[in-house]
Amino acid sequence: MNGTRKWDTSKQHTLRYIAGPEDEDVKLRTILRQRLQVSRRLMTKLKFIEGGITVNGARLYMDAKLKPGDVVELRLPVETSETIEPQPMELDILYEDDYLLAVNKPAGIIVHPTLGHDRDTLANGVMYYWQQRGESYRFRPVHRLDEETSGVVVIAKNAYVHERISQQLQEHTVQKIYIAYVHGILERSSDVISAPIDRDPENPHIRIVTESGYPAVTAYEVLRTFAHASQVRLSLKTGRTHQIRVHMRWLGHPLIGDRMYALPEYDDEPYRALLPGQALHAQKIVLRHPIHDEDIQIEAPLPAELLRLQSMLEQGADSGR
Repeated sequence: MNGTRKWDTSKQHTLRYIAGPEDEDVKLRTILRQRLQVSRRLMTKLKFIEGGITVNGARLYMDAKLKPGDVVELRLPVETSETIEPQPMELDILYEDDYLLAVNKPAGIIVHPTLGHDRDTLANGVMYYWQQRGESYRFRPVHRLDEETSGVVVIAKNAYVHERISQQLQEHTVQKIYIAYVHGILERSSDVISAPIDRDPENPHIRIVTESGYPAVTAYEVLRTFAHASQVRLSLKTGRTHQIRVHMRWLGHPLIGDRMYALPEYDDEPYRALLPGQALHAQKIVLRHPIHDEDIQIEAPLPAELLRLQSMLEQGADSGR
């Protein structure tokens, strides 16, 4: 029999692990790091919290050896993002359980408050949502979307869950699928773009493809072609800032409505009234649930502005797939 793991929500947020035969004489530190995959940072934090880490209800040294049947408990404190002001906001909830919240973010809203912009963010709306339900969590998005990009944003409800998903992202085991509308007709119907990205030395807010940059890989598939544009499905293999926008511009097919990465040969003026920014939507994310240990798939439908854009492109289409 292997050791078993269970989350007990009745005691704040408590993760319980019952040692199995294979845990005989295994150190507590090893159980935490290897069996429960607790980071050193979180482990250190819990060591200084009363009852943060216990074995059979008692506090032990990290080098203490366990025996089968011992109960290891991690008690994460209830936290809140006190600096984020709760603010009423209509939220499109895609998924929620005791550990995760997934929201369909509209274009035109930033995920987290920034200097000089501490209201009207997704975080403000989520904090209000939790407040109205009598719940207290810290706002912990596991990934970000650009302000003008719509779609799935996943938020962890405690530090342990956040770290486990962050590890999946680092290991590139999270699948993130986007839908974009780009200028022009791509030469290939599908391909993998492997082109390193870094800041533009002349403008640090902009990213460029450069040999000295960080590895960046994007796979794409053309879903449909129109008269002068294409609908493309993209999958991120890495997570560089503005990666899709930079890679598509580098191919010579910038996203429709993308002012930052536009090319002079394409005219965005006909689409200005339809779009708040670039025509990019985070359609789907697939990840391993940190507690249930099973894959979950979260999808967000295309927003109204992209459906209107598609209709406009269809009216002028001369080819399709």
